[in-house]
Formats: sequence, C-alpha cells, structure tokens
Amino acid sequence: MSTETSNRVLMVSGDLVFGSRVKMAAERADWKFSLGGRLPDGELDDVRYVIVDLSTRSGVIGTIVGECNERCPSAKLIAYGPHVHVPKLKAAREAGIEQVITNGQFDAMLSTLFD
Repeated sequence: MSTETSNRVLMVSGDLVFGSRVKMAAERADWKFSLGGRLPDGELDDVRYVIVDLSTRSGVIGTIVGECNERCPSAKLIAYGPHVHVPKLKAAREAGIEQVITNGQFDAMLSTLFD
C-alpha cells in the first residue's frame, strides 16, 4: 500500500470501550488505527481522520487544530461528545474543528465512516 492511498485513523480518547468499536470499524475497512491521549510522535502523512473524544480529551482542543494542520494537513478532524456538554462542543467549533457532533451522531455514522 503506498502512502498516497494509505488509510489511517487516529483517535484521541481515553475511552477504551468506544475506542475498540472505532478500531473494529476501521479494521473492517482495512484502515490502520491508533488510540492515544494525544497525536503520536512520528510521521503522520498517511492520516486521513483524527477523531477527538471531547468527554475524555477536551483539553487538547486548544492545540489539536494547529497540530493537525502542521503534521497531518490532509486529515479530516472530527470531535464528538455528549449532547449535554454544550460548552465543550461549542469550544471545539470555535477552535476550528471541521466536524463537531454528538456521541449519538458519531455512533450512527461509525458503520460507514471508513467506506
């Protein structure tokens, strides 16, 4: 698989249960998957999605957009969180995250996200 067609998703989360569901969806579509509390060290040119869990990692919102623009500029950035955490969702939008959605919306799109 060449770097141009490689598919990799990074999930910034502390939720191992939901992270495993995202991992299964990614691997079912032959994507590489990494889960961690921040972006990993090393080359990120093949990253197509960066997914941020606002429930467990809202503290990265202030830096994640700039870091993604610098290290994986072609990646789509998605943040998700509980619908009742309006301030966190709003902060993510204001930080410039392309797609900010609720947990339910993310769960609903997960089965087709990596198609």
